[in-house]
Amino acid sequence: MSRVTAVLGPTNTGKTHYAVERMLAHRTGVIGLPLRLLAREVYDRIVKARGPSVVALVTGEERIVPNRAQYWVATTEAMPEIAADFVAIDEIQMCADPQRGHVFTDRLLNMRGLHETLLLGSDTMRSAIAALVPGVQFLRRERFSTLTWAGSKKLSRMPPRSAIVGFSVDDVYAMAELLRRQKGGCAVVMGALSPRTRNAQVAMYQAGEVDYLVATDAIGMGLNLDIRHVAFSATHKFDGRRMRPLFPHELGQIAGRAGRHTEPGTFGVTGDAEIPEEGVIAAIEEHRFAPIQRLMWRNAALEYGTLDRLVTSLEAAPASEWLTRGREAEDMAALKALRDLPEIRDRIAGPKDVRLLWDVCRIPDFRGISPAEHTGLLARIFDFLHDRGQVPSDWLAGQVDRIDRTHGNIDAISRRLAFIRTWTYVAQRPGWVQDESHWRDATRAVEDRLSDALHAALTQRFVDRRTSVLLRRLKQKEALVAEVNDKGEVAVEGEFAGRLEGFRFRADPAAAGDEAKMLNRAAYEALRPEFHLRADRFYNAPDTELDFTEQGGLMWGDAAVGKLVRGDEPLKPRVQAFVDDEAGAEIADKVTRRLQHFIDRKIAAGFEPMIAMQKDEALTGLARGFAFRLVEALGVLPRQQVAAEVKDLDQEARGALRKHGVRFGQFTVFMPALLKPAPTRLRLVLWSLTEGLDEFPESPPPGLVTIPNIKDVPEGYYTLSGYRPAGERAIRIDMLERLADMLRSQDSRAGFEANADMLSITGMTLEQFADLMQGLGYQAQRGLREKTRPAIAEPAPQPGADTPGDAPLTEEEPVLAAQKRAEWDAQQAAAKAAADAGAEAGADAPAAEGAEGAEGAEGGEAAAPEQEVFYTFTWAPRPRAGGNRRPRQDGDQPREGRQGKGPRRDRTSDETGRPKGKKGKPGGKPQGAKQFSARPPRADKPIDPDNPFAVLAALKNKS
Repeated sequence: MSRVTAVLGPTNTGKTHYAVERMLAHRTGVIGLPLRLLAREVYDRIVKARGPSVVALVTGEERIVPNRAQYWVATTEAMPEIAADFVAIDEIQMCADPQRGHVFTDRLLNMRGLHETLLLGSDTMRSAIAALVPGVQFLRRERFSTLTWAGSKKLSRMPPRSAIVGFSVDDVYAMAELLRRQKGGCAVVMGALSPRTRNAQVAMYQAGEVDYLVATDAIGMGLNLDIRHVAFSATHKFDGRRMRPLFPHELGQIAGRAGRHTEPGTFGVTGDAEIPEEGVIAAIEEHRFAPIQRLMWRNAALEYGTLDRLVTSLEAAPASEWLTRGREAEDMAALKALRDLPEIRDRIAGPKDVRLLWDVCRIPDFRGISPAEHTGLLARIFDFLHDRGQVPSDWLAGQVDRIDRTHGNIDAISRRLAFIRTWTYVAQRPGWVQDESHWRDATRAVEDRLSDALHAALTQRFVDRRTSVLLRRLKQKEALVAEVNDKGEVAVEGEFAGRLEGFRFRADPAAAGDEAKMLNRAAYEALRPEFHLRADRFYNAPDTELDFTEQGGLMWGDAAVGKLVRGDEPLKPRVQAFVDDEAGAEIADKVTRRLQHFIDRKIAAGFEPMIAMQKDEALTGLARGFAFRLVEALGVLPRQQVAAEVKDLDQEARGALRKHGVRFGQFTVFMPALLKPAPTRLRLVLWSLTEGLDEFPESPPPGLVTIPNIKDVPEGYYTLSGYRPAGERAIRIDMLERLADMLRSQDSRAGFEANADMLSITGMTLEQFADLMQGLGYQAQRGLREKTRPAIAEPAPQPGADTPGDAPLTEEEPVLAAQKRAEWDAQQAAAKAAADAGAEAGADAPAAEGAEGAEGAEGGEAAAPEQEVFYTFTWAPRPRAGGNRRPRQDGDQPREGRQGKGPRRDRTSDETGRPKGKKGKPGGKPQGAKQFSARPPRADKPIDPDNPFAVLAALKNKS
């Protein structure tokens, strides 16, 4: 006679392990488990002990039955009705479950082993089992560890090896996302997942790849995990009909998963979950719950005569007070819905058809779309089985092919996985498909692919492998290995952590919160040797690898390693290195020294003439003071600002300054060597630092003769850039001085016109040149006249100009100037020839004009003569306070009443330094064009053969 033993007790008592040991002590055995996942776990354990040839696995969607099967592992619904020496039913308290309870109650009442039967479950079933199972023996197994209340904790402060329980998919996903950002990720376990997916997620948690598990209440049954704390995110759940609070024994079943073997466990709440009453907390800690008073029951003795008789038998009332009819199950609801369809009733001809329909109705609604959708699918399957005897292979192949797609998000893959479970169930039913072995393998393969894809999608979304790897390494206090590639990407233990820009680590911007802190900690721990190696390379790098930006930044290649800050003197800026504090003071000092050496050498090379002048001890008196002023201005001074100082300089002082490259121009005193692009760029940065500007103006593009005159630029910018504003544009100061030399030979009182050399040197049109002259203090009078000679060709527009007609020259081209002069001479010659020809034909002009007039009267009006625009420029300085007064020339003496009379003539010497007399007397200038000099009188001296200008002047005087 079979011995029935009820092994009862709290969770974490090893009841399932005990049942497996007892089954293996018999020749044959059957064990029923509540979850497909748990059934697979037990199957693998027995296979390891006895081998696959004697172990069978039977579930709703999986069937592995060897020919010599001795031990059967099944879900409770799929337990085979065979004669076995041993039978065990796990989680027997599920008899009280409203949905599945009737199946467990049927197994409790009817399943028996030939020699031994074990009923495994909670103490709450003691009274019910004692009343319904005669001769049962009770065996209590105590919990191996203690379970205590830990209160409420924020999710961000959840201890490692915790399980957070939610009761909806949205809650599970939200908590998993938060744990990914803050803790590196978590595993996800839900009842809707396939066993393969759940196994993969559990394996990831058990292996320590993640320290957190987010699950539904499915975790409460049979999953033996290394969980130290269980936190409830809610204490209410939707049971299919309404929201209700969790019963104390349900809370205890889930919380009991905390604690492994003899290690203690804790439980609590998180988020907005209500804290349970003290009595409930005490009951969970002491494993004391109210006994179960009613078990769900449904009649197992079914009548298949007609559909109505089948329904009546299913709705039969129980005979025991311990039993009660449970909630209408899915299969019962589907049967009633199909019974009401005329096309189904017409096909029911006898008990065989009734039984077939009932078997079809027991297909679980894995898809969960809607009862109507599920009923429609069942009707289609019944049609195939009734009319053809099997589900057509081509139709089934089409259904499976539409599902066999692994792309998409988590929800899409989960839906496909639910669909394939339906066809997996159909393929497992004997006789329902043509080639059972093929379709079982095919549907199982699709389910496996979708399960793997779902696991990968869950892992990608809710697990940051980089963070989890680093956390595990840090927790184990292992040395971390960092690598930096040529792009500056930092990989710690093979996981991307961020970028090393110079000597500053920039963590991956995707990381945030605790994850970012942990990532920085791990990266800096691994980057310490890299900082030292990089500092050595930087310190020994040549200056060609370093540069400065126009905003004062200091670059090493493409990486910013520091910036310039204001120093005590304009030519002595200081540097501020960009080095992370974690790199250490030694690295920061080394980088700072190297940057200071670089900028000091850059200034010494760029301002070499000016620095040499500053250090020249031969300069004394006024010359030394003027040199100091020039150094303060970084080599460029508007002459009007130092007019008095220039006047006070004698010839010897000027000569000493000219030896250092100082040029005393009519508008600017400057050092031509410092107008090159590199010194200009550096000068603007140093000036911006000295002025304390928030945004440094950039230097103009190199080679431009004129640039636009923008009104809102900082004062002094154009001068430091090497330009002088005049009208709508600013002209380069060295080209302005060349233009001033040309203007000295013109009669500024009577007026003069622009020649080809003037337009060529400025690269301007006539209209632009007129605006420039007005900006320099001249009056430009516009006029029209009959064109008697070819118009002066305007310079060709050049790239980089603001408008097609506003294109400055990019270089001082002597060849271009010569071409302009040649064109000018050719035009003058052509105009003279035309005038001579007109004089010779003067006698015939009246007749010709009369003839032309007659023709005009008969044929229309005569064409108007072509007109040309010209400008006459005269000196018209503004009042002294205007700021645009023409600068006084060297040697000019102040006189009253000269305003509006043109530039002052130097009556003491000409350009060669020879004395000049009064007008019309020996030594004076001939009548005609006035000439002016910007040089003070100086004694005659021998001509320097190495000076081309001196030789040219001598030849001019000789002629």
